[in-house]
Amino acid sequence: MLNSTLEPLSILALHGPNLNLLGQREPGIYGWLTLAEINRLLEQEGSKLQAKVFPMQSNHEGILVDAIHGAWGQHQGILINPGAYTHTSVALRDAIAGVNLPTVEVHLSNIYRREDFRHHSYIAPVAIGQISGFGFQSYILGLQALVHHLRSI
Repeated sequence: MLNSTLEPLSILALHGPNLNLLGQREPGIYGWLTLAEINRLLEQEGSKLQAKVFPMQSNHEGILVDAIHGAWGQHQGILINPGAYTHTSVALRDAIAGVNLPTVEVHLSNIYRREDFRHHSYIAPVAIGQISGFGFQSYILGLQALVHHLRSI
């Protein structure tokens, strides 16, 4: 448990396209939890870590880019599951690089055990780390790692 005198951190948790369908979309790959349930778990874990989590989901690349731009000066770090944009979006990559906030990339499934096109991430080179393959726990582990990183810099 973290020291109770630490100032709370502010973390933007971004969810990319199709993650609003969690719980019904390919549960064998993505699990049965809904996005609302994952956000609730993130908020609970954030509370334990003295970090306020601000979740947001969009299916639209530009909205996600705007959210990343808006994070500068508002949040200390970004936790992101870019969904399919992981493999296609130079715009998200450039936005993360542009705001220069510590960012952790997370994925519910192990993207390296899936189709070849999922093996490349445009986000990974500008993130401090990537966690994939642990279902909803990828989010929790990613948040823990991000908070630990922020507390140690």
